[in-house]
Amino acid sequence: MTVTQVTTLPDGSPLLAVELRSDQLCAKVLSFGAGLQDLRLEGHHSPLVLGYANPLNYLSNPAYLGVIVGRVANRISGGQITVNGTLHELDKNEQGITTLHGGRDGCSHRNWDVLDRGPAHVTLGHALPDGHMGFPGRLDLTVTYRLQGASLQVEVTACSDASTVCNPAPHFYFNLDGKADIGGHCLQIDSDQVIPTDKGIPVSGPINAETLGFDFTGPRAVPIGLDHHFCFRDASGPLQQMARVYAPGAAMELRSTAPGLQVYDGSGLAIRGDGLIGVSYGPRAGLALEPHCWIDAPNQPWFGQCTLEPGEPMHTKSIFTFDRLD
Repeated sequence: MTVTQVTTLPDGSPLLAVELRSDQLCAKVLSFGAGLQDLRLEGHHSPLVLGYANPLNYLSNPAYLGVIVGRVANRISGGQITVNGTLHELDKNEQGITTLHGGRDGCSHRNWDVLDRGPAHVTLGHALPDGHMGFPGRLDLTVTYRLQGASLQVEVTACSDASTVCNPAPHFYFNLDGKADIGGHCLQIDSDQVIPTDKGIPVSGPINAETLGFDFTGPRAVPIGLDHHFCFRDASGPLQQMARVYAPGAAMELRSTAPGLQVYDGSGLAIRGDGLIGVSYGPRAGLALEPHCWIDAPNQPWFGQCTLEPGEPMHTKSIFTFDRLD
């Protein structure tokens, strides 16, 4: 495990890079955005995730490559929420209409502190002040990355000093074969329930995924334009298997305590020349798998998934396990 200061940010805080290693994986984690910059599997020829080669590009990062997003992942309709009868206007950072991933200054675009570290783990922390991006309550966040064998474990905790909403999530893009796009990948999802949306906002509760042509209960190619939320249960619970991804040379399994999984085929990616190992990331260069609460939870019947009260810490755990395919 090594810690390197990349630069000093305008606010005077250090942007740090932490390298982790197990017997089968090595990773690089950045303090900015608590981002997973790089992940490699022993004996595999290419990175497993998309990341910027230059850490300074995480300061803009419009695609949210590898970072922890929040305080509420995904979209909030109308850019507003009601907590205990009080309406809160949020930062509308998506076309002036919706709040995406917690607003333009969400935890994905802030510098975290390194709280603890070891050869195969690092814990980072950050506090979002009361009223930040319009959300009520001071929110104290931690994320722990831990390598164990061929698995990457990601644990996120949060606690607030006031009633609020909270739904942070890892936002990793995976490419398991090193090709320019994910055309050679197959995806399997252990849920047949999906939320229908209009411009990313729910129009109803979950329906059968086959209705939208998104039945992934058996392995199939990733269709163009996939950007949907698959539902597993009504609330967070024990670890359960969510998805498997297969590509020439490697496979990945995802288990999580989260109640849902956003799956995005990366159709909007357009990153020229600053990807890992000097590559560009065009449309569908990576597959994003984001375990978190169902979309727009604060404004939907499933609001209880993201409600956070003082003295009631939130905790989620996701495990990404990789295997080489000969």
